[in-house]
This record gives sequence, C-alpha cells and structure tokens, in this order.
Amino acid sequence: MKQTTQAADLMAAVKEAHNQGHSIGLVPTMGALHEGHISLIERAIKENDLVVVSLFVNPIQFNNKEDLEKYPRTLEADLALIASLPGSEKVTAFAPTVEEMYPDGEPKETYRFGPVEEVMEGPRRPGHFSGVAVVVRRLFDLSQPTRAYFGEKDYQQIAVIRALLEQIKYPIELVPCPIVRADDGLALSSRNMRLSPEARAIAPTINATLEQAAEMAEYEEVDDVKEWVLDTLASFHEVNPQPNGLRFEPEYFEIVDARTLQPIADWNEAGDLGAVGCIAVWLDGVRLIDIVKF
Repeated sequence: MKQTTQAADLMAAVKEAHNQGHSIGLVPTMGALHEGHISLIERAIKENDLVVVSLFVNPIQFNNKEDLEKYPRTLEADLALIASLPGSEKVTAFAPTVEEMYPDGEPKETYRFGPVEEVMEGPRRPGHFSGVAVVVRRLFDLSQPTRAYFGEKDYQQIAVIRALLEQIKYPIELVPCPIVRADDGLALSSRNMRLSPEARAIAPTINATLEQAAEMAEYEEVDDVKEWVLDTLASFHEVNPQPNGLRFEPEYFEIVDARTLQPIADWNEAGDLGAVGCIAVWLDGVRLIDIVKF
C-alpha cells in the first residue's frame, strides 16, 4: 500500500495508471473504517488495477458543528487495516488535510439536485448534499476513476452521486454495494463507536423493526407500515425500560420509490426498482440511519 497526504502525489499515481491503460477504483470514506468500508475496498481491489481510498472528514458536509467535532478519527488504525488486506499493494490511501483538499479556503461552488435531495435527509441537513457533491467532485477530479464505490446504507447519497454524474457528464461507473451488518443486524457505521454499551445493545432493534415492516408490506398499506415503524421505535422504552432513560427518537421513516426517492402512498406506485424504506433514528445522542427494501 502507498499512502499520501498530497494531491500532487495522487495525481501522479493516477497519471501513471492511465498511461498503462489500468482501471482505477475510488472508495471515498471519512475514515474510522469498519467492515462495511472494507467490503467496498475489497471489491474495488478485485475489479481494478489501482484503488484510491480517501480518508477525509469533509467539514463542509456537516451542518452540525458538534457532529463534526465528535466524528471519530482513527487514521493510523485505518491505514494499518487497509495495509493488512490481500491485494493492498494496489491501494493508494489518500488522507489530505482540509487545507490540501480546499487550498483556496471553503469552496464557493454549490450543487442542487432537485426532488432527489428535497426529501428525507435534504430538508433536515441543509447544505449536506451540496457539501458531499463538492468533495466527491474533487475526488473524481484527482483520481479520475473508472468506478466509484458507495455503500447502500447511505441510500439517498447514492442517488445524489448518480445525479452529480449526470450533471458533470463524467464517464464513471457508480457501484452501489450492499449494507454490511453486525451479527445482531445493526448496520455498520463509524458512528456506532459513539454508542454506549447499553445503547449498542438495543440498537439492533432498528433493523429488527424494519425487517418486520418488510413482512407487513405483504398485507398492510404503506401508511400503516410507516406509522407502525415510528410508533414501535418511539414506544420501545415504555415496553422495555432502559437505564439512564435511553430511548429511540425516530426523526423520520419514509417509504419511497427506490429510483426517484419520492414518497409513495400505495405499493403499486413503486417503479421498476420497487420501494425502499429509509429511516433516521436518534439513540444515545447518536444519529443512526438504515434502509429496508420492499
């Protein structure tokens, strides 16, 4: 594995790869790597000659300063983990500083994606998707990838990146990758390490509730499934009293068309990709997201 903090070094490696006719895979991350990230990197290694793994906590996609400050940073452990992977000799790990990534200061460019960003995360995290698009565009420019790999847990983000590629007309293959879960069903996330042991013990309830919702979809209406999910999580602590007053605080649960991300009122409204349920839940001061496919 090679590692660099310098954009010029990354661009030199990319230029050499292109000159040799090699394919390039990009795995954008904010570090604090877990098995979900590793699954993306391993797939990229299998499918490409050079793999660029970015490790950069992007400040402009955080609309909550406290969330930015608390975001876990484990760079040395991340680099060691990547280096331990079979095929890691293909990997260039890019861990720039904010100044290296944004040498002219905070970027002035912004992006708009229309209806796909106007639901769920969009109105609750103003500026988030524009910030994501800015950093991903810069990573695209630096790494010039053949393929870019993103996890499906951030389902709306994938739709936004797809829209970004349509806007900028880059011939990059977007590769969505399945969610990786812990043995108890919790979707892996860097934020999970911020959960207390007590909160971590009950966090799998989110996925268990979504799985039950998928079964209910066989015989219940869309609105009834949505209401049941929200009520089940919001009242969990009443049925199962928790230490320190722990409770789930659902922020939203939406059932949307899997392609357009627009809410549906009837299962028959879903298009060719079907429907997906997207949820955001607060637990122990940590915001957790997950999805279920119907």
